[in-house]
Amino acid sequence: MKVLITGISGMVGSHLAEYILADHPDVDLHGLIRWRTPLDHLVAIKDRMTLHYGDLRDLNSLIVVIKKVQPDWIFHLAAQSFVTTSFDAPIDTLSTNVIGTTNLLDALRITGVDAKVHVCSSSEVYGQVLADEVPITEANPFRPASPYAVSKVGEDMIAFQYFLSYGIRTVRTRMFTHTGPRRGDVFAESAYAKQIVEVEYGLRKNPIRVGNLDSIRTFADVRDAVRAYWVLMEKCPAGEVYNIGGNRTMTLRDMLEILKGMAACRIEHVVDPALLRPSDVTLQIPDTSKFKAATGWEPRIPFEETLKGILDFYRRRYHKRSKAA
Repeated sequence: MKVLITGISGMVGSHLAEYILADHPDVDLHGLIRWRTPLDHLVAIKDRMTLHYGDLRDLNSLIVVIKKVQPDWIFHLAAQSFVTTSFDAPIDTLSTNVIGTTNLLDALRITGVDAKVHVCSSSEVYGQVLADEVPITEANPFRPASPYAVSKVGEDMIAFQYFLSYGIRTVRTRMFTHTGPRRGDVFAESAYAKQIVEVEYGLRKNPIRVGNLDSIRTFADVRDAVRAYWVLMEKCPAGEVYNIGGNRTMTLRDMLEILKGMAACRIEHVVDPALLRPSDVTLQIPDTSKFKAATGWEPRIPFEETLKGILDFYRRRYHKRSKAA
């Protein structure tokens, strides 16, 4: 079977590639990258896959890749995924996520390649839910609170429309917060971990800077997330949409305190107004019963292990830099 991953160089894409190579070695694995894509997360495995240059905003490049690979499955993970950045660059976010996804699906329509496509939407589409709407089901209204969330509503809906109109075999996920090693440092748990390690290595002084700590999130480990994506493609029918999420719900303040407790030195923090968003989503607790009933999937990795993995990721990075110096 041929599998193509867009966004293969990112946190989720690289973990998914590792999972496939380890647990499904008979898969012929392909990845879509841009010419300037950093391949740091793929160094150990890039010789075991085929990488193809292309860009979601360039339809012709996608047609060329789809014709060449003839994939059976596509995991569409590539996106402009930073919520805060989307306020600064809304057009780029909408272009990459909505137009880019449309181009990918159109490339399948034009070439006639009958691939099953996982379209990775987001829990951000639900926005700020009401207290009586928790836990959040797939039928909950959309109230997108950022340009990123709007782009994911568009991506979600265009995937459904291409299923209805052209029979493109899309299956959608609305993944709630998932994290782990390689998480971009613009996301809260990774930003906090990176600053903590910088304090440990004497690269910065206390206090570390944080944003809104009252937001409630349900966390999953990225390695559990990619295992969920695989079983999604195995067991879930095209045209459907599923919430996926972990089993640890807490405030960002609680999460920060766990990280601080794992630090090698005393850590202080201060709320930086510059890190507060113009509008924020502060309550995200998923109802994942539909997905679990369809697949039997359950998260396995304890959240403390996830957070330690993020800290150790940055510790390895700064240890290498200190040795090089």
